Parts: sequence; C-alpha cells; structure tokens
Amino acid sequence: MRHSIEASSLAEVIDRILDKGIVIDLWARVSLVGIELLAIEARIVIAGVETWLKYAEAVGLTKHIPVAA
Repeated sequence: MRHSIEASSLAEVIDRILDKGIVIDLWARVSLVGIELLAIEARIVIAGVETWLKYAEAVGLTKHIPVAA
C-alpha cells in the first residue's frame, strides 16, 4: 500500500514523529561590521516518552532520573 504525503493526515504525521522522534538543530549569528550583535543556539528534540527513554538509556541519561516509589 502506498501513501502520498498529501494523503497523510495530521494525526499520522504526529504519530510518526512521536514514534521515531525528530531533532531540529539551529544556530544563527547576526553581526554588523565584525561585531556580534546576536547569537542563537537551539536544539529541539521531539519524541514520545517511550522513544526518548529508549535512547536516553542508551546514552546513560536515565541514571539521573529519580524513580517514584
């Protein structure tokens, strides 16, 4: 079965993003005559909890999360 991008509903797109995850990395700098006026760095990670926990555990981030009793 083939799906085109136009036929995908918003719910399907959001479901896929939360299932697989997405990373947006942005870096911008505004300067005038060699003087830096504004610098912006951002990293946005969007993923479902299950996906995030799977990758966070792989890189050792879950050892810092307190577990509720």
